[in-house]
Amino acid sequence: MPVSGDRASMGIGALAERFGLATHVLRHWEAMGLLTPARDAAGRRRYGTGDLTHVAVILRAKEAGLSLDTIRSLAAATDPATRRDILRKEAEALRSRVAAAQASLELIECALDCDHEDFTQCVHFQERVIDRIEVTADLERPDKWNRAGRVE
Repeated sequence: MPVSGDRASMGIGALAERFGLATHVLRHWEAMGLLTPARDAAGRRRYGTGDLTHVAVILRAKEAGLSLDTIRSLAAATDPATRRDILRKEAEALRSRVAAAQASLELIECALDCDHEDFTQCVHFQERVIDRIEVTADLERPDKWNRAGRVE
């Protein structure tokens, strides 16, 4: 991300405090090329309004599940098509994580709703365990994979 053109007015401690971050986090982001603070005559980092925006964008992107490397790739991409390709891959990965979380929630809710003293003896719970065994077996059989490397 480019250096902001606005007047640098905030030190690293103040910026970190504003976002509830440790100063080493901002230094790490700078080392990765995500931030480029101005420097004063003594060489201290100075952050302005544009830097506030960059930190907020980084935090939102991290909240969306993007890695710092992906955020850096997005920031470095000058072509909108490249940014969309990166985001499409991230969206697919997020959909997979959401599906896995949903399956986990269903398994836990199944166990919570079970009237058996030991929920592992519940037929519905056992069916879900068997489903998992079958998926694992399919993963071990390349003839079950599609072109994308996913089990069909």
